[in-house]
Amino acid sequence: MFKNDFSFELITQDDKARLGKIHTPRGLIDTPAFMPVGTLGTVKGIFVDDILKTNTQIILGNTYHLMLRPGIELLKQFNGLHNFMNWNGPILTDSGGYQIMSLSKLNKIDLKLGAIFTSHLDGKKIILSPEKSIQVQKAINSDIIMVLDECPKLTKDKNILSNAIHTSTEWAKRSKTEFGNNKSKGLFGIAQGGLFKDLRTESISKLIDIDFDGYAMGGLAVGENQSDMFKILNETVDLLPIKKPRYLMGVGTPSDILGAVNEGIDMFDCVMPTRSGRTGLAFTWEGKLNLKNSKFKKDKSPLDENCDIRCLNKYSKSYLNHLIKSDEMLASMLISLNNVNFYQQFMREIRNNIKNGTFKNFYKKYINFFD
Repeated sequence: MFKNDFSFELITQDDKARLGKIHTPRGLIDTPAFMPVGTLGTVKGIFVDDILKTNTQIILGNTYHLMLRPGIELLKQFNGLHNFMNWNGPILTDSGGYQIMSLSKLNKIDLKLGAIFTSHLDGKKIILSPEKSIQVQKAINSDIIMVLDECPKLTKDKNILSNAIHTSTEWAKRSKTEFGNNKSKGLFGIAQGGLFKDLRTESISKLIDIDFDGYAMGGLAVGENQSDMFKILNETVDLLPIKKPRYLMGVGTPSDILGAVNEGIDMFDCVMPTRSGRTGLAFTWEGKLNLKNSKFKKDKSPLDENCDIRCLNKYSKSYLNHLIKSDEMLASMLISLNNVNFYQQFMREIRNNIKNGTFKNFYKKYINFFD
């Protein structure tokens, strides 16, 4: 039975690794969870019905991009993105904060106004304020809403990072005011501070004072190496409230996810499964396979003999190699589907091992397996 209010249930821990459930009116989310990225209302190259068959419980959409296309007025006519794209499960939306970094040449920051963009589509001026971001996410009808934040590029300049914390904190306060009292949805704060423990501690403390339904680590997966990311997580994740979900934004590879679960993270998203699929890179229990490689030309084995979604277990690596070499779009569709399915299998194994108290063994076996 689904609960009417958003909530998080921490079931058990194996050292720092946490097993939990996020309750939303649209369904349960078992954690640790991976969210396939559907920036524009589609997980690239995969049918919605097939996403469901991978046991995906939540997907991610993007506020900035959906605000531009198809626009909030059209989404309101459909009562949100769920009906528009025919997805009945929960949706989390990024606030547009990542685009402040990724489209930095097309925007400038104003503490009062927000992020002032020049549209990458038609050059029009767009002001994305904290309030506007929340309004757009409400029009999308997101189940988990992110506050607007300033996500700086990788830097060692503490002044830049401190300024981003100040801006993000002020915007977080305004986001919460605009969000109002809506117990059916979750509102997450986003911590900044780069790779500095003192700045992360400051940012987390300020967000806890505001009080959110969940907390995200932002400003990571922006070019730092994996060991630095794990180090800052090790130093700061324990500062986050125990009984609320913890989300590491934009991560990542299976080993990134495994290492972050080891530090107490509950939620992940990344474009990697589908972006890799479009380049012929498959994630499997055999390891990471570059299907462009000529060694697969005569390989009759499937990527996953147990996956019958779209008869994936009937397509040989040889056939996939042929499709890639022939520049056929079916290659990217099938490999992307395989990758999303593998990621969800991987998350299930993580959860099972936390439940059984064997997570450390699983961690040691797979932390370097996909390098």
